Parts: sequence; C-alpha cells; structure tokens
Amino acid sequence: MIRSQLLNTARRSVRAFASTSVASSSGAPPATPSLGFQLSEDQLNIQDAARQFARDVIIPAAPHHDKTGEYPVDIIKQAWELGLVNTHIPAEYGGLGLGVFDSALVSEQLAYGCSGIQTAIEANGLAEAPVVLAASDAQKKKYLGRMTEEPLMAGYCVTEPGAGSDVAGAKTHAVKKGDKWVVNGQKMWITNGGKANWYFLLAKTDPTANAGKAFTGFIVDADSPGITVGRKEWNMGQRASDTRGITFEDVEVPDENRLGEVGQGFKIAMGAFDITRPLVASAAVGLAQRAMDEASAYALQRKTMGKPIVEHQAVAFMLADMAIQIEASRMMVWRAGWLRDQNKRNTYYASIAKALASETANKCASDAVQIFGGNGFNSEYPVEKLMRDAKIFTIYEGTSQIQRLIISRAVADMAKQGL
Repeated sequence: MIRSQLLNTARRSVRAFASTSVASSSGAPPATPSLGFQLSEDQLNIQDAARQFARDVIIPAAPHHDKTGEYPVDIIKQAWELGLVNTHIPAEYGGLGLGVFDSALVSEQLAYGCSGIQTAIEANGLAEAPVVLAASDAQKKKYLGRMTEEPLMAGYCVTEPGAGSDVAGAKTHAVKKGDKWVVNGQKMWITNGGKANWYFLLAKTDPTANAGKAFTGFIVDADSPGITVGRKEWNMGQRASDTRGITFEDVEVPDENRLGEVGQGFKIAMGAFDITRPLVASAAVGLAQRAMDEASAYALQRKTMGKPIVEHQAVAFMLADMAIQIEASRMMVWRAGWLRDQNKRNTYYASIAKALASETANKCASDAVQIFGGNGFNSEYPVEKLMRDAKIFTIYEGTSQIQRLIISRAVADMAKQGL
C-alpha cells in the first residue's frame, strides 16, 4: 500500500515536471521552465518519505552494519517496498521514472542516515543508467523490469585493478564467437559485486582502436558460468556496502545482451556519469548535513568555560563554514540534476557538484570530529563513522582530480570560444 502511494505521488511529480521540461510529441523544442527553489508538494512528499525512512530505519541500524559489515538486506527490502530504490527506472518498465533532480532528493536523505547503505542502494542506479540510456526495449523489459518486481541488486563492472581513473586502460576483453561473446578479465571495487543479479560490463572488443571505439557494453547475468566473485573487501568506511573483485573466465554472453552498437561502450559508460555524479554528490551533501546537525546539537549541550561551546566564536565559525559549504553544494547538485532533466548537457556542472560536495562532506565530517573533541575520536559517537565514510566520495565515480580535469578542459574550451 505504501509503495503504491509513493509510486502514484512520484508519477504525479514526474508528469508535472515533464510537462514543462520535455519536448512535445510534435517535435517542438522543449520549453525551459523558470528556475525556482520551492519544491512541489509531491517532491516534498518524496523527500519526507526518504527522510523518515532514514531516521526511523537506517540511523538505528547503521552502527551494527558498520561494525559487522553485514549487508543490509532487510533495510534495502524495506526501501524497495517504499519505492526508494531504482527511482529512475521509467514508468513503462514499472519504475517511478524520477528525474535526476527528484532522485537527488531521495539520495541526500538516505545518505543522511548512512552513506554505506545509500551507496548499496544507489549502485543499482549506476548499473541501470547505461541500460536506461542505450538498451533496446526488450533489454529494458527484461533487466529493468525485474528490478521493479522484486528487490534485486545490480552492479557496474568498469573499474579494474590497474584501471580506475584511467578507464581507457581497462584490459577485460570480449571476443565474438558466433552469436556469443566470450569475456575474460578482472574487475575490482565493484559495489554490490557479491549481491548483484546482473552486471553492466565494459569490455574491450577492438584492441587496435582508440578508447572511444575500443569498448562495448554488455549486460551479464551474475550467475553466468565462469564468473568468480571475490571476497568482500573490508574498507575504511561505508562498510554496509558490498565491494568485491569479479573475475570473468571464458564467460559467454549472448549477442542479444550487447548494449548498443559495438564500439560504443565507452561513450555509454561515461554518459551514465552525467546521471549518477549528481546523485553521488547529493549523497555527499546528506553526509555533510548529518555532520553539521550532529556537531551543532553537541555544541549546544557541551559546555566549556561556563557556557555552551557554540557560543565560542571558534566553534560557531566552524558551523557557519559547514552551512556555507553545504548550501553551495546542494545548489550545485540541484543545477546539475535540473539541467540533465531538461535534456541539456550537464557534464561540467555534474563534475563541479561531485568535486564540491565530496570535499564538503570530508571537511564537515572532519570539523564535526574536532567539535566533539576527544568524544569525536571515539566510536561510541556518530561523527567518527561519518569521517571514515566521507573519504570515498573524493575517490569513487571519478576522483576529485578527474573532476578538476573535466572542469578545467571545459573552462579552456569556453575561453577558446570566447564564452
């Protein structure tokens, strides 16, 4: 019942938003709505549903999953039942069909509760994004449709032991044999690696071509013979997330599972980041907001020198800096998401949002520990977990350095064009 209500609410929101942002069926160019900062009633309802779930379900359970590394199966199932998982699967395949902007409202709230649990949920979105962008209708019905029928997980298999930021250096390869492709290689740091029902896989299909034409994307069923799932990695933070290496040894993938045209895989994989980087950034905002809320509450009740430490300017200014960084990051997330939902190129803004928000999360978490003092260094208090969880935001889905490379190239291009 609750899931059905949220689905209806989300679809009303999508319809209202789409009426002003998507080209008409006649082919007329889309009207650009005036930009505002007041969320609609339906958006507020979606945001509130995610907020309540984070506070009532995720926050109480987060310490257990952090300490044990246990995958949050029950929590993900509850989130799925509420419609908080797979939010951008189109309605025609059973999903909410939310845009990036609305999905970011959900991601921020879930990460407020625990960014590790949010990452496990959001990894579905990363794996699904290439399918949404480039799959045939039959592929979408088969692989997106099943995600809305039961709480399944998916994984995005691109990173390799020797190819992280340098995606073009990936060595996993696929060779065409008849109506199948035979895949060999190893992927690493795959979120949901041991829990996925299927993977999006990027494999080299033309070793002589440049990166833009060398790779092809595939949808690979996780139970395919020849796939070996590695051990769960014990990471600094976000321990509720399942991160593993995946080995492909003579794995046969039918050609019908090829995603898009041969040689278009790199473009598809990179295009997915225009959708997912704003969502990762929104999760970083959620963690930063949690750090500020914990720090400000503590600063009100902790006293030194006869008064609450919030009344000491040194502490008050740290909180002010947190607020400045969080609000700026959130606005950049919203802009990147809004542009993508208008079918406008958002790569530049998505990278700014990702770099800014990830570094904001780290600074806010570090300052929260500082405000807590010795208590902040202790695992009985929440902020040391936030500090550990925050670090990965500057690394996954493109490091802060890669974001600066993208941004600087865009700045140079604009300067050359006199913009």
